[in-house]
Amino acid sequence: MKAFVGSDHAGIDGRKTVAEVFRNRGWEVTEIGPSTTEEKADYPDIAHEVSVGVTTGLAEVGVLVCGTGQGMAMTANRYQGARAAVITDSFTAEMSRGHNNANIACFGERVIGTEKIKDLIAVFIDTPFEGGRHGTRVDKIDKIPS
Repeated sequence: MKAFVGSDHAGIDGRKTVAEVFRNRGWEVTEIGPSTTEEKADYPDIAHEVSVGVTTGLAEVGVLVCGTGQGMAMTANRYQGARAAVITDSFTAEMSRGHNNANIACFGERVIGTEKIKDLIAVFIDTPFEGGRHGTRVDKIDKIPS
């Protein structure tokens, strides 16, 4: 399994924590973003790269970490086939996967901190998509309006 994990300068610790969780589970991880907080990065650039990776099949899952997670999610959701969710608690982690088949998790490091991100990414990746009536709804999300 492969994951693309990206962050801007506000989410470096969260990105590294998430990458470690994936690697400990045997996933191949591509990290995208700056190495230090002094190395500024624009969140849309990072979100574009992770979103392309997920929507083209280079990775099964993407994770984006910035200050709030909101800008990353807004950018990622512009891609056909991306279903990015801002994760703030166990319920949103579970439901975004189980009901919405989210393929990109977005976290706000300044909002919830790295330890909470570590806990929530585990819930996110351990929750399977339920399919059924939820599959029909996800198909509607992915449909381009005419």
